[in-house]
Amino acid sequence: MAWRLPTQLATTPPRSVKTCTRHDSLSWRHTLSPDGLSSPPPSPSLFTLASSSSSSPGRRCYVQPLVTCTAQTANLAPGTPVRPTSILVVGSTGTLGRQIVRRALDEGYDVRCLVRPRPAPADFLRDWGATVVNADLSKPETIPATLVGIHTIIDCATGRPEEPIKTVDWEGKVALIQCAKAMGIQKFVFYSIHNCDKHPEVPLMEIKYCTEKFLKDSGINHIIIRLCGFMQGLIGQYAVPILEEKSVWGTDAPTRIAYMDTQDIARLTFIALRNEKINGKLLTFAGPRAWTTQEVITLCERLAGQDANVTTVPVSVLRLTRQLTRLFEWTNDVADRLAFSEVLTSDTVFSTPMTETYKLLGVDSKDIITLEKYLQDYFTNILKKLKDLKAQSKQTDIFF
Repeated sequence: MAWRLPTQLATTPPRSVKTCTRHDSLSWRHTLSPDGLSSPPPSPSLFTLASSSSSSPGRRCYVQPLVTCTAQTANLAPGTPVRPTSILVVGSTGTLGRQIVRRALDEGYDVRCLVRPRPAPADFLRDWGATVVNADLSKPETIPATLVGIHTIIDCATGRPEEPIKTVDWEGKVALIQCAKAMGIQKFVFYSIHNCDKHPEVPLMEIKYCTEKFLKDSGINHIIIRLCGFMQGLIGQYAVPILEEKSVWGTDAPTRIAYMDTQDIARLTFIALRNEKINGKLLTFAGPRAWTTQEVITLCERLAGQDANVTTVPVSVLRLTRQLTRLFEWTNDVADRLAFSEVLTSDTVFSTPMTETYKLLGVDSKDIITLEKYLQDYFTNILKKLKDLKAQSKQTDIFF
């Protein structure tokens, strides 16, 4: 039965249980009640994370009320077809989200942005030409109204640092996918993390992997894109502290990350979105080269023309800190985020060959910006502005 716009959406107590158990492969089992969705996506009320190398029962994350369609779709008349250019961007104020919005608007899409109610409105999105709607993934009842008239959802949202990881990144995404299924969304783009399937010990990466599987099982036409790292994140982490002569924090681990410009990620995303052959595929986007922390710092020092004040944090300290924060319930979420930090500071590589992906998308690798070019442009612009400000300051000095 094809889904049409439901007349009523309501939050109900969980009626089904799905267990995601990590062994050598991921196994899923779920039981759905007879009065569930006519063509239901999986509706988990808990998942269990367990590694085959561990004898512990695993970590359980309970999903609170799920969104269920209670309409009798057989009695509904066909609605007005939505335009393929109508998209909803979730996480539109973030580093990647705002580039997705700008690219979509530049390419002529009708863009709606889901934004949490906030004291400072996201006026810049309206100024660009997007429509802003208030909703919160942690409150499932606010989601359905934002999907009316939408063809495609692009989900680049993630929880805030002060929030429990599972609140938005698992419970919120489950509710969003269920609503998308019930509302007849035609396509769903989900951003995940490279190598998330290889690190079940890290809650955020395990949740991303389970969300990938949940989206696949939902039956929604989708594209999953795994990312390695954003070039934009290096500005606040390394470039600005070096210019301001503040401490730059690093580790002693040889981790290599293939950073990518979020503008390139946005451009490749819309190329993939228009290519019907990519429907249902898993893509990984990685930059031209994988960099260690020390290599990035050295590059920033050279471009800034000054040395960095580097404070090195041994990986062993991160591990000890994580163990200590596990002792207290109120610091569990800190421990979860430190687990992710441990992976980023271990002897691993966050990169993948892009030759086949470029071929599939019809993209020339020469059009992908390198980290050297990105940081060179940044430092050239910022140093020029600092020089101009210094000159203006001298011109306005008054002596008596």
